[in-house]
Amino acid sequence: MSIIGSLLSLVLLLFLIALVVRAVLDWTSVLASGGPGVSRAREISHRVTEPVIGPVRRALPPVRVGDVQIDLAFTVVFFATVILRSVVSYL
Repeated sequence: MSIIGSLLSLVLLLFLIALVVRAVLDWTSVLASGGPGVSRAREISHRVTEPVIGPVRRALPPVRVGDVQIDLAFTVVFFATVILRSVVSYL
């Protein structure tokens, strides 16, 4: 793998970690209130991931199933990042 491929793979891995952190913090904020550190971490994770998720969410709005909304944009971005990272690993 070239240096550019390795660097791009690392950036995508860090973005995947930010997505996982966002998902975990969103779920924990629903289940229990966190302290100021948790809200700060949630704010940072949203600031890092929202520039990518936001445009996808405008094209693919959340789906309402009863009283629950499922954010398909997050899922699409997550899987697209995983696929893109696996493609980049061959560069």
